[in-house]
Amino acid sequence: LAAERDPRGERAVPELPEVETVVRDLRPLLVGRSFLEVAVSSKSLRHRWSRAWAKEILGRRVHRIERRGKWILIDLGKPWLLVHLGMTGQFTVAEGLRETHTHLVFTLDNARELRFRDVRRFGSVRLFPDRAQLDAFFQESRLGPEPFELVLDDWSRAVNRARRSLKAILLDQTVVAGVGNIYADESLFEARLHPTLLGFELGRTRTERLRLAIINVLTRAIALRGSTIRDYIGGSGLRGEMQREFRVYGRTGEPCLRCGMPIQRMVLAGRSTHFCARCQRKRR
Repeated sequence: LAAERDPRGERAVPELPEVETVVRDLRPLLVGRSFLEVAVSSKSLRHRWSRAWAKEILGRRVHRIERRGKWILIDLGKPWLLVHLGMTGQFTVAEGLRETHTHLVFTLDNARELRFRDVRRFGSVRLFPDRAQLDAFFQESRLGPEPFELVLDDWSRAVNRARRSLKAILLDQTVVAGVGNIYADESLFEARLHPTLLGFELGRTRTERLRLAIINVLTRAIALRGSTIRDYIGGSGLRGEMQREFRVYGRTGEPCLRCGMPIQRMVLAGRSTHFCARCQRKRR
């Protein structure tokens, strides 16, 4: 499918729907299970796994699994594992022959394995001694609110005071957590807003329209298990299907599904940006 290609060779980084799918897949496979062993490859991820961490998690039972933005959080009673998929990370429960580029393996008490595979090694798995220190990490990172928890007044202030493009605002994880290049483009199309519009040009009504568009697009994407363009698979190893439903992302030159005009592409905020010039006219 044309929509499954990665535009101009760019990597499609897992965003909120992909990470949420991994969490939902892993939850029934991990909660209640214990870690018996940890195997580490000779090649480190973005943050090197400390061998001392193994002593902290062996024998511990998984209490719950959560998501915050693009991060996966695994509660082990007191310590927490914090996982980021980076660009090509795959976090799955599997058995049998291990694939190449598998850099961390946690053996479970049912003989299955929780595996972190990452071709480009931009992902990470880190241990925090307790939830307070994990929360402090997110606070120091200034991670913004979840899209489903955006309060209109706060959202309006963040957008309407900005002298940046809407695309740049949506990519800013301190403004809203979890939205990346794919779902920024899809949300702006849903809201009929041109990606180059500046935040202060929007006004409260269109700002609310954008908030609802983000929620609608992410909800659809989660229902379809996210978007598999190159590397992404869910926690059970299944692919996503949202790429078959893209309205604009990766569809340069193809007809708009609303009006038939060719989808255009530009580079904005350092990323490929896809839009329909007719449906997303730049009205100030």
